[in-house]
Amino acid sequence: MRGMLDRPEQELILVVDDVLEVRERIGALLVGHYQVRLVAGDEALAAAREVPQPDLILLGWQDDYALCRQFKHEAQTRHIPLILVTAKRDAIDEQMGFDLGAADYITKPISPPIVLARVRAQLQLKAATDYLRDKSEYLELEVKRRTRDIQRLQDVTIEAMASVAVMRDNPSSRRLQRIERYMNCLAAALGRQQPALSEYLSEERIAQLGKSAMLHVIDRLTLPDRVLLSHGEPDENDLRLLSEGVIAGRDALERAERKLGSITDFLSDAKDIVYGQHERWDGKGYPQGLVGEQIPLSARLMALVGHFEELTCLHPYLPLISPAQAVARISAASGTRFDPLVVLAFVEATPEFLRIAETLADDAAAVGVELQRLEDSLAENIELTLPPTS
Repeated sequence: MRGMLDRPEQELILVVDDVLEVRERIGALLVGHYQVRLVAGDEALAAAREVPQPDLILLGWQDDYALCRQFKHEAQTRHIPLILVTAKRDAIDEQMGFDLGAADYITKPISPPIVLARVRAQLQLKAATDYLRDKSEYLELEVKRRTRDIQRLQDVTIEAMASVAVMRDNPSSRRLQRIERYMNCLAAALGRQQPALSEYLSEERIAQLGKSAMLHVIDRLTLPDRVLLSHGEPDENDLRLLSEGVIAGRDALERAERKLGSITDFLSDAKDIVYGQHERWDGKGYPQGLVGEQIPLSARLMALVGHFEELTCLHPYLPLISPAQAVARISAASGTRFDPLVVLAFVEATPEFLRIAETLADDAAAVGVELQRLEDSLAENIELTLPPTS
């Protein structure tokens, strides 16, 4: 049934009573102040669900409590304040009404000033409640929106910095995509195996580690190609250059933190990764020679991820080893090069690692870029070592 008045700027009141004369009398009292919809009891639930929904329900209460219970039980209608209008005057009946969820209780015969005052009070209370709820929802949505904006800014910052670094490495490679996926996969496996780490390795944290891992190449920016492309054991001079590159990469991230100001936590993992990825579980790494759990967890994860990447990606100057050989080499380094718990997680995650390696493998063009850089670096070294002509 449509409202007696069509005034969108006014509150809508649903008057429910099985006695036509009673609901018309109450409607006539309210119609000068509000929109009013009059219905019998069997129409009440359907009328309360209609859009626009009423702001208040005045329910004529006889002996049957079922309709009041239904209003307060249904998700669509339970938020609408309800005033019981009844001839029952006993305290036990009033208590029953409030227990059923009524906001107020008016006894018959009704007093027009009392009805109008009670209706106005409930509508004002509802307006305040709606305002606070809407404001709370708005603020919650605004926080979510700003959080998403900050996350996008963080992701773009990391990807931009990583893109600059990978230009120095191999811009045609899909290395960064693989690294991010490997890190996510390994961290998730570790969290499943180690309940003590499950809170630290939350879904959001794992995603952050994957993004941060993309910056692991930033320490390569200062390295000459002859060091960067060498896969032998570094001599003392090269080890010094490698350590200096790590320190330079960490310092670059610290400078970025200072400039970014308050949203800097997301770079802390990247700094740990850059500064700690070359450390070894047995203390024989660089630049600090950290041992065991002195190495940040993110760096321990990255150490294994980076080694798997080096073993399984295509190189023009190294023979390709099988996935089984790569897994065997990493497993054999448990407790020396790598954290034993991280290796256990890797064993569980190996099938996913191999799938990532296959689906994101570099193409021939990427290998060609690396081969050309190797040739250029060797030619440069030869030129630098030629004796002067007489």
